[in-house]
Amino acid sequence: MNDLHTVTGPLPHNAVRGPALAHEHLVLDLDRTGDGAAVLDPALHGAAVTAELTALREEFGLSLVVELTCRGMGRDPLALARIAQESGVAVIAATGWYYEPFHPAEIGGAGVEELTATLTAEIRDGIGTTGIRPGVIGEVGSHGDTPSAPETRSLLAAAHAALATGLSVATHAQLGHGGRAQLELLTGAGLAPHRISIGHQDLLDDPAVHRELAASGAYVAFDTVGKVSYQSDETRLRLLLALIEAGHADRALLSCDISRHGYLESQGGQGYGHLFRSFLPRLHAAGVDEDLIDLMTRRNTLRFLTGADVEEI
Repeated sequence: MNDLHTVTGPLPHNAVRGPALAHEHLVLDLDRTGDGAAVLDPALHGAAVTAELTALREEFGLSLVVELTCRGMGRDPLALARIAQESGVAVIAATGWYYEPFHPAEIGGAGVEELTATLTAEIRDGIGTTGIRPGVIGEVGSHGDTPSAPETRSLLAAAHAALATGLSVATHAQLGHGGRAQLELLTGAGLAPHRISIGHQDLLDDPAVHRELAASGAYVAFDTVGKVSYQSDETRLRLLLALIEAGHADRALLSCDISRHGYLESQGGQGYGHLFRSFLPRLHAAGVDEDLIDLMTRRNTLRFLTGADVEEI
Protein backbone atom coordinates (compact mmCIF):
# COMPACT_ATOMS: atom_id res chain seq x y z
CA MET A 1 0.00 0.00 0.00
CA ASN A 2 1.94 3.02 -1.23
CA ASP A 3 -0.86 5.47 -2.03
CA LEU A 4 -2.05 7.84 0.66
CA HIS A 5 -5.78 8.51 1.01
CA THR A 6 -5.99 12.32 1.19
CA VAL A 7 -9.10 14.48 1.39
CA THR A 8 -8.67 15.37 -2.28
CA GLY A 9 -8.00 11.82 -3.49
CA PRO A 10 -5.20 9.24 -3.72
CA LEU A 11 -1.63 10.52 -3.53
CA PRO A 12 1.46 8.40 -4.27
CA HIS A 13 3.83 8.50 -1.30
CA ASN A 14 6.72 9.49 -3.56
CA ALA A 15 4.87 12.69 -4.43
CA VAL A 16 5.46 13.92 -0.87
CA ARG A 17 8.83 15.58 -1.27
CA GLY A 18 8.73 17.98 1.68
CA PRO A 19 8.12 17.56 5.40
CA ALA A 20 4.89 16.36 7.00
CA LEU A 21 3.15 17.24 10.23
CA ALA A 22 2.24 13.88 11.74
CA HIS A 23 -0.44 14.99 14.24
CA GLU A 24 -2.43 18.17 13.77
CA HIS A 25 -5.95 19.56 13.90
CA LEU A 26 -7.20 21.99 11.28
CA VAL A 27 -10.88 21.79 12.24
CA LEU A 28 -11.92 20.85 15.78
CA ASP A 29 -14.57 21.22 18.45
CA LEU A 30 -13.69 19.87 21.90
CA ASP A 31 -15.57 22.61 23.78
CA ARG A 32 -17.24 21.14 26.87
CA THR A 33 -17.41 24.34 28.96
CA GLY A 34 -18.89 26.82 26.52
CA ASP A 35 -15.83 29.09 26.50
CA GLY A 36 -15.04 28.21 22.88
CA ALA A 37 -11.29 27.85 23.51
CA ALA A 38 -10.81 24.27 22.32
CA VAL A 39 -12.25 25.04 18.91
CA LEU A 40 -10.99 25.49 15.36
CA ASP A 41 -14.14 26.60 13.54
CA PRO A 42 -13.72 26.58 9.75
CA ALA A 43 -16.04 29.58 9.44
CA LEU A 44 -14.06 31.62 11.97
CA HIS A 45 -10.54 30.22 11.75
CA GLY A 46 -10.33 28.41 8.41
CA ALA A 47 -8.73 31.35 6.59
CA ALA A 48 -6.02 31.68 9.26
CA VAL A 49 -5.32 27.93 9.19
CA THR A 50 -5.08 28.00 5.40
CA ALA A 51 -2.76 31.00 5.47
CA GLU A 52 -0.41 29.28 7.91
CA LEU A 53 -0.21 26.10 5.84
CA THR A 54 0.33 28.09 2.66
CA ALA A 55 3.21 30.01 4.25
CA LEU A 56 4.79 26.79 5.52
CA ARG A 57 4.55 25.21 2.08
CA GLU A 58 6.24 28.24 0.55
CA GLU A 59 8.95 28.60 3.21
CA PHE A 60 9.69 25.00 4.25
CA GLY A 61 8.07 22.87 1.56
CA LEU A 62 5.37 21.52 3.88
CA SER A 63 3.72 18.78 1.84
CA LEU A 64 1.40 16.82 4.12
CA VAL A 65 -0.69 17.22 7.27
CA VAL A 66 -2.07 14.19 9.11
CA GLU A 67 -5.27 15.62 10.60
CA LEU A 68 -6.35 13.50 13.57
CA THR A 69 -9.75 14.98 14.33
CA CYS A 70 -11.95 11.90 14.49
CA ARG A 71 -15.56 11.02 15.31
CA GLY A 72 -17.03 13.19 18.05
CA MET A 73 -14.27 15.81 17.79
CA GLY A 74 -15.98 18.21 15.37
CA ARG A 75 -14.59 16.60 12.22
CA ASP A 76 -15.47 18.34 8.93
CA PRO A 77 -14.01 16.59 5.86
CA LEU A 78 -15.35 19.15 3.37
CA ALA A 79 -13.64 21.95 5.29
CA LEU A 80 -10.42 19.91 5.25
CA ALA A 81 -10.73 19.52 1.49
CA ARG A 82 -11.12 23.29 1.06
CA ILE A 83 -8.08 23.95 3.25
CA ALA A 84 -6.02 21.41 1.29
CA GLN A 85 -7.05 22.82 -2.07
CA GLU A 86 -6.47 26.45 -1.09
CA SER A 87 -3.15 25.88 0.70
CA GLY A 88 -1.65 23.37 -1.72
CA VAL A 89 -0.81 21.07 1.21
CA ALA A 90 -2.13 17.50 1.15
CA VAL A 91 -4.32 16.61 4.14
CA ILE A 92 -5.23 13.17 5.47
CA ALA A 93 -8.49 12.84 7.42
CA ALA A 94 -9.03 10.35 10.24
CA THR A 95 -11.60 8.08 11.78
CA GLY A 96 -11.89 6.44 15.18
CA TRP A 97 -12.78 7.68 18.66
CA TYR A 98 -10.90 9.96 21.05
CA TYR A 99 -10.61 9.14 24.75
CA GLU A 100 -13.61 8.44 26.95
CA PRO A 101 -14.62 11.93 28.18
CA PHE A 102 -15.19 12.84 24.53
CA HIS A 103 -16.87 9.63 23.36
CA PRO A 104 -20.09 10.26 21.41
CA ALA A 105 -23.25 8.36 22.28
CA GLU A 106 -22.59 5.82 19.52
CA ILE A 107 -19.89 4.17 21.66
CA GLY A 108 -22.51 3.46 24.37
CA GLY A 109 -22.99 -0.25 24.72
CA ALA A 110 -21.76 -1.05 21.21
CA GLY A 111 -19.52 -4.07 20.99
CA VAL A 112 -16.17 -4.31 19.26
CA GLU A 113 -17.69 -5.92 16.16
CA GLU A 114 -20.24 -3.13 15.71
CA LEU A 115 -17.64 -0.42 16.26
CA THR A 116 -15.29 -2.11 13.81
CA ALA A 117 -18.05 -2.19 11.18
CA THR A 118 -18.63 1.54 11.65
CA LEU A 119 -14.97 2.31 11.00
CA THR A 120 -14.49 -0.04 8.07
CA ALA A 121 -17.61 1.28 6.33
CA GLU A 122 -16.35 4.84 6.68
CA ILE A 123 -12.88 3.93 5.44
CA ARG A 124 -14.23 2.11 2.39
CA ASP A 125 -17.20 4.33 1.49
CA GLY A 126 -16.24 7.75 2.77
CA ILE A 127 -17.27 10.01 5.64
CA GLY A 128 -21.02 10.58 5.59
CA THR A 129 -22.13 11.50 2.07
CA THR A 130 -18.90 13.35 1.22
CA GLY A 131 -17.10 10.45 -0.45
CA ILE A 132 -13.95 11.60 1.39
CA ARG A 133 -12.14 8.57 2.77
CA PRO A 134 -10.07 8.59 5.95
CA GLY A 135 -6.42 7.77 5.46
CA VAL A 136 -5.57 6.94 9.07
CA ILE A 137 -7.31 5.70 12.21
CA GLY A 138 -6.81 8.09 15.10
CA GLU A 139 -6.39 9.74 17.38
CA VAL A 140 -7.77 6.74 19.23
CA GLY A 141 -7.52 7.59 22.89
CA SER A 142 -7.15 6.41 26.44
CA HIS A 143 -6.32 8.11 29.71
CA GLY A 144 -4.46 6.71 32.68
CA ASP A 145 -2.11 3.75 32.70
CA THR A 146 -4.73 1.35 31.35
CA PRO A 147 -7.67 2.03 29.00
CA SER A 148 -11.19 2.05 30.41
CA ALA A 149 -13.72 -0.50 29.14
CA PRO A 150 -15.14 1.82 26.43
CA GLU A 151 -11.60 2.88 25.45
CA THR A 152 -10.59 -0.77 25.20
CA ARG A 153 -13.48 -1.46 22.83
CA SER A 154 -12.55 1.60 20.77
CA LEU A 155 -8.88 0.57 20.56
CA LEU A 156 -9.76 -3.01 19.62
CA ALA A 157 -12.15 -1.76 16.93
CA ALA A 158 -9.35 0.45 15.60
CA ALA A 159 -7.01 -2.55 15.41
CA HIS A 160 -9.57 -4.74 13.66
CA ALA A 161 -10.47 -1.97 11.20
CA ALA A 162 -6.79 -1.36 10.49
CA LEU A 163 -6.27 -5.03 9.71
CA ALA A 164 -9.33 -5.06 7.43
CA THR A 165 -8.46 -1.90 5.50
CA GLY A 166 -4.68 -1.53 5.57
CA LEU A 167 -4.67 1.76 7.48
CA SER A 168 -2.45 2.57 10.45
CA VAL A 169 -3.49 3.60 13.97
CA ALA A 170 -2.38 6.75 15.80
CA THR A 171 -3.20 6.95 19.50
CA HIS A 172 -3.87 9.62 22.08
CA ALA A 173 -2.06 8.70 25.30
CA GLN A 174 -3.27 11.31 27.79
CA LEU A 175 -0.22 13.28 28.99
CA GLY A 176 1.91 10.48 27.56
CA HIS A 177 0.63 7.80 29.95
CA GLY A 178 -0.67 4.38 28.99
CA GLY A 179 1.33 3.87 25.81
CA ARG A 180 2.55 0.41 26.82
CA ALA A 181 -1.04 -0.73 27.50
CA GLN A 182 -2.23 0.71 24.19
CA LEU A 183 0.53 -1.07 22.30
CA GLU A 184 -0.17 -4.36 24.07
CA LEU A 185 -3.88 -4.12 23.26
CA LEU A 186 -3.37 -3.22 19.61
CA THR A 187 -0.66 -5.80 18.92
CA GLY A 188 -2.61 -8.41 20.86
CA ALA A 189 -5.38 -7.93 18.32
CA GLY A 190 -2.91 -8.74 15.56
CA LEU A 191 -1.82 -5.28 14.41
CA ALA A 192 1.89 -5.02 13.61
CA PRO A 193 3.81 -2.51 15.77
CA HIS A 194 5.06 -0.58 12.73
CA ARG A 195 1.45 0.30 11.91
CA ILE A 196 1.04 1.98 15.32
CA SER A 197 2.03 5.45 16.54
CA ILE A 198 1.83 6.02 20.30
CA GLY A 199 0.86 9.64 20.88
CA HIS A 200 2.08 12.47 23.11
CA GLN A 201 5.23 10.74 24.29
CA ASP A 202 7.01 14.10 24.53
CA LEU A 203 4.78 14.77 27.56
CA LEU A 204 6.21 11.73 29.38
CA ASP A 205 9.67 12.30 30.84
CA ASP A 206 10.64 8.64 30.74
CA PRO A 207 13.28 7.76 28.13
CA ALA A 208 13.10 4.07 29.07
CA VAL A 209 9.46 3.90 27.96
CA HIS A 210 10.31 5.65 24.71
CA ARG A 211 13.10 3.16 24.03
CA GLU A 212 10.83 0.24 24.84
CA LEU A 213 8.09 1.44 22.48
CA ALA A 214 10.57 2.12 19.69
CA ALA A 215 12.37 -1.19 20.18
CA SER A 216 9.04 -2.95 19.74
CA GLY A 217 8.78 -1.39 16.28
CA ALA A 218 6.07 1.16 17.11
CA TYR A 219 6.38 4.84 16.29
CA VAL A 220 6.93 7.25 19.18
CA ALA A 221 5.14 10.56 18.64
CA PHE A 222 6.75 13.75 19.88
CA ASP A 223 3.69 15.58 18.71
CA THR A 224 2.99 18.47 21.10
CA VAL A 225 6.09 20.51 20.24
CA GLY A 226 5.63 24.11 21.37
CA LYS A 227 2.94 23.39 23.97
CA VAL A 228 5.09 24.79 26.76
CA SER A 229 2.24 24.90 29.29
CA TYR A 230 2.39 21.09 29.25
CA GLN A 231 6.12 20.54 28.78
CA SER A 232 9.11 22.72 27.94
CA ASP A 233 10.72 22.34 24.55
CA GLU A 234 14.02 21.95 26.40
CA THR A 235 12.70 18.73 27.92
CA ARG A 236 11.30 17.60 24.57
CA LEU A 237 14.69 18.19 22.97
CA ARG A 238 16.47 16.20 25.69
CA LEU A 239 14.04 13.29 25.36
CA LEU A 240 14.23 13.24 21.57
CA LEU A 241 18.02 13.38 21.58
CA ALA A 242 18.05 10.44 23.99
CA LEU A 243 15.83 8.45 21.64
CA ILE A 244 18.07 9.31 18.68
CA GLU A 245 21.21 8.40 20.62
CA ALA A 246 19.62 5.04 21.47
CA GLY A 247 19.40 4.36 17.73
CA HIS A 248 15.68 4.95 17.26
CA ALA A 249 15.48 8.02 15.02
CA ASP A 250 13.62 5.80 12.55
CA ARG A 251 10.71 5.57 15.02
CA ALA A 252 10.21 9.25 15.88
CA LEU A 253 7.29 11.32 14.57
CA LEU A 254 7.16 15.09 15.09
CA SER A 255 4.29 17.58 15.16
CA CYS A 256 2.66 20.40 17.14
CA ASP A 257 -0.94 19.20 17.80
CA ILE A 258 -2.58 22.60 17.33
CA SER A 259 -5.86 22.02 19.14
CA ARG A 260 -7.36 25.43 19.92
CA HIS A 261 -7.61 28.70 18.05
CA GLY A 262 -5.42 30.48 20.61
CA TYR A 263 -2.46 28.46 19.30
CA LEU A 264 -2.78 30.02 15.83
CA GLU A 265 -0.17 32.60 14.87
CA SER A 266 -2.89 35.12 14.05
CA GLN A 267 -4.00 34.93 17.68
CA GLY A 268 -0.52 35.18 19.15
CA GLY A 269 0.14 31.45 19.42
CA GLN A 270 3.06 29.33 18.27
CA GLY A 271 1.28 28.08 15.16
CA TYR A 272 1.84 25.03 13.00
CA GLY A 273 5.24 26.40 12.03
CA HIS A 274 6.77 26.23 15.51
CA LEU A 275 8.32 22.87 14.67
CA PHE A 276 10.16 24.29 11.66
CA ARG A 277 10.99 27.76 12.95
CA SER A 278 12.02 26.95 16.52
CA PHE A 279 12.41 23.27 17.38
CA LEU A 280 14.17 21.87 14.32
CA PRO A 281 16.87 24.59 14.35
CA ARG A 282 17.59 23.64 17.96
CA LEU A 283 17.71 19.98 16.99
CA HIS A 284 20.14 20.83 14.19
CA ALA A 285 22.28 22.91 16.56
CA ALA A 286 22.46 19.88 18.86
CA GLY A 287 24.17 17.94 16.07
CA VAL A 288 21.28 16.24 14.26
CA ASP A 289 21.96 16.33 10.52
CA GLU A 290 19.55 17.11 7.70
CA ASP A 291 19.11 13.48 6.70
CA LEU A 292 17.90 12.54 10.18
CA ILE A 293 15.61 15.56 10.25
CA ASP A 294 14.15 14.49 6.89
CA LEU A 295 13.74 10.99 8.32
CA MET A 296 11.79 12.23 11.33
CA THR A 297 9.71 14.86 9.52
CA ARG A 298 8.94 13.10 6.22
CA ARG A 299 10.04 9.51 5.69
CA ASN A 300 8.89 8.19 9.06
CA THR A 301 5.41 9.65 8.57
CA LEU A 302 5.13 8.08 5.12
CA ARG A 303 6.40 4.73 6.41
CA PHE A 304 3.94 4.82 9.30
CA LEU A 305 0.99 5.62 7.03
CA THR A 306 1.80 3.08 4.33
CA GLY A 307 3.60 0.31 6.18
CA ALA A 308 6.51 0.60 3.76
CA ASP A 309 10.04 -0.44 4.70
CA VAL A 310 12.63 2.25 5.36
CA GLU A 311 14.42 1.36 2.14
CA GLU A 312 11.27 1.99 0.10
CA ILE A 313 10.93 5.66 1.09
